[in-house]
Amino acid sequence: MKEITAIIRRDKLPDTKHALDELGYPSLTIQSVDGRGKQKGAMFAEIDEDMPESFSTTVRLKPTPSTYALEHTLPKIALYVPKRMLTIVVPDNVVNKVVKSLIKVNQTGKHGDGKIFVSPIEGAVKVRTGERDGEAIA
Repeated sequence: MKEITAIIRRDKLPDTKHALDELGYPSLTIQSVDGRGKQKGAMFAEIDEDMPESFSTTVRLKPTPSTYALEHTLPKIALYVPKRMLTIVVPDNVVNKVVKSLIKVNQTGKHGDGKIFVSPIEGAVKVRTGERDGEAIA
């Protein structure tokens, strides 16, 4: 068994859930998280092409400053971008298929598309029934 943790854009969550459901893996845990990558929280997004020409082609988003940075004297406020973190446990033989699907749905080619981590799981127990390992994740 493997645990797949995917950190994705918030607006990609519905498509991601749909893709996992189509693969037969609808069970997942979702958390709202804040983080930053090499861009240190600076993000740019394209405005919808249907917007009037009086609007600029890009808009600077204002990420949330970290609470720690605001409470402490830091030379530069660290900015964090809101994301969604999904966790799913799958059998070893479908890890590549699930990861490829996550990439296909979430890849825009722009900074901030997210990250996917794959970790081994030593065991699982379904609390309600006591089923273990593969039966527990089914």
